[in-house]
Amino acid sequence: MILPPPDSLERLTHADLIGVVRDLIGEVTRMQAETEKLDGALAKLRVEHQAVKDELARLKHLPPRPPIKPSGMDKSTQAKGPEAGDEKGGRSSRRRGSQLDRLKIGAIIVVKADPPTGSRNKGFEDVVVQDLSLNPQVTRYRRERWETPDGKTIIAALDPGLVGGYGPNLHRLVLTLHFSGQVTCERITALLNGMGVVISKRQVVRLLTAKLETFRAEDEAVIESRPLRAYVTVDDTGARHAGKNGYTTQIGSYNFTTFRTGPSKSRLAFLSRLCGGVSLYVINDAALAYMEERNLPQIVIGKFKEHKARIFSSAGDWERHLQVLGLSAMNVTPDPMLIASEGALWGAIHHQGLLPDTVIVSDDAGQFRVGAHALCWIHAERLVHKLVPANDKQRNAIEIAKRMIWWFYRALKDYKLAPSVKQAQLLRARFDRIFKRASTGYATLDRLLRRLFRNKDGLLRVLERPEIPINTNTSENDIRAFVTKRKISGGTVSDKGRDARDIMLGLAKTCMKLKLSFYEFIGARLGIPGPKNPAPRKPHPASPRINPTSLAREFAPFTRMVYLFLLFTGIFSS
Repeated sequence: MILPPPDSLERLTHADLIGVVRDLIGEVTRMQAETEKLDGALAKLRVEHQAVKDELARLKHLPPRPPIKPSGMDKSTQAKGPEAGDEKGGRSSRRRGSQLDRLKIGAIIVVKADPPTGSRNKGFEDVVVQDLSLNPQVTRYRRERWETPDGKTIIAALDPGLVGGYGPNLHRLVLTLHFSGQVTCERITALLNGMGVVISKRQVVRLLTAKLETFRAEDEAVIESRPLRAYVTVDDTGARHAGKNGYTTQIGSYNFTTFRTGPSKSRLAFLSRLCGGVSLYVINDAALAYMEERNLPQIVIGKFKEHKARIFSSAGDWERHLQVLGLSAMNVTPDPMLIASEGALWGAIHHQGLLPDTVIVSDDAGQFRVGAHALCWIHAERLVHKLVPANDKQRNAIEIAKRMIWWFYRALKDYKLAPSVKQAQLLRARFDRIFKRASTGYATLDRLLRRLFRNKDGLLRVLERPEIPINTNTSENDIRAFVTKRKISGGTVSDKGRDARDIMLGLAKTCMKLKLSFYEFIGARLGIPGPKNPAPRKPHPASPRINPTSLAREFAPFTRMVYLFLLFTGIFSS
């Protein structure tokens, strides 16, 4: 199409101007179709080009291209999973929506306006306001006293929820503030005194350990349900108690957490904590196999096989049995009493049906290396990260090793999503190539890689059990709450204080994993009316969003046509 020169537009008639605009509209439409066609061809070429680059990198044994998430302006074209439109990286991509449907309206207040004369009523505009009222409520209980004919005095019983002159709501607030909010006893006392409650620090401490048996039963019920779990992650940290150094062991999974504190973190202590607090020693096939694995002399194992007594219900009975067999007089390595006690505890675990097919995931600490064991890849890479190179060659060797480890780590994460026998074989071969290299030019790194290669079974346990994690991040997160409590409050003095800390912190973490309210959980166990098991919040459906940039891009040709039409119309009218 040939447009007339600009100076001739004034001489065109109205019909000619309409024809020019129609021609312009047709030209814009044609150019838009050609642009879309070229954009499609360009996108196809980009995909093919990237595929060639990825194949070239694979043939050169280079790390794969890092995953780049789409920006908020574009839509993802590589959605993974059956619900990729709704879930993004395990997290919901939907908008939160309104939370008001979860609230219970307690009162409705109509706020009057002062409109001018002649105004019309248009209804109401609702605003939901949440508030909290913390006021002390003092109640005097008048307990009847009766004297029986035989001279005995009968006094009416109080509500079992009362503890030392304080009600269950105050008890729940103190427990929540201290164990969930990490508030010290001094600050709780100051807060309550400021509200008008007459209470001392000693009484606050008593409330923290009151009715502990109720929560202890809950904690033991949590750990006794371990046979239903495919794995547990474990970790430990220091804990000072009664002026002496001790250790706290964390045992948890995706849906529970427990803490146990004692003077030692040895394997014997760990096995006793796995028993769930039951003092039981059993000699069975599992115990004898454990003793043989720990290289206990066959003459000692033969004594256990020949003796008729196999089950011992207390530590005293077990120690007397060891003395009868003459193990206390043997001065050999390894210590026969220690290995035999560990084996008997391991036999007790199997006797009770605990950990039948459960994998223990740890950070490669020696006390956790029992049963089906898996290792954390984050701690394995951390050993390489801690190396201090002396020159560029060593620094380059460390960087290559770290890159290959993270590359393999991502491959394991992909394997967990779609496990297969063929892929497991390929990953085992790749593991050998990474950790069984002849020399990297850095002797310390070579020794470390050989050490990691010796832990091949633990590091590659996920190939046999894809449901287990490949790190102990959950244990690190759980035990962080314990470390925070230790930094704020220091150690414990009494056994009740130690048990209260372990039990309540474990229950708080368990409630968090189960998406339950710890506040409501405490209230239910203290007999306060209310929902005992609040349901987890359901995500609200996402509302469609309008992207201004894409909207402008979509309507740009139409806008240009309208502008040209108005331009020519304005020129004609002028």
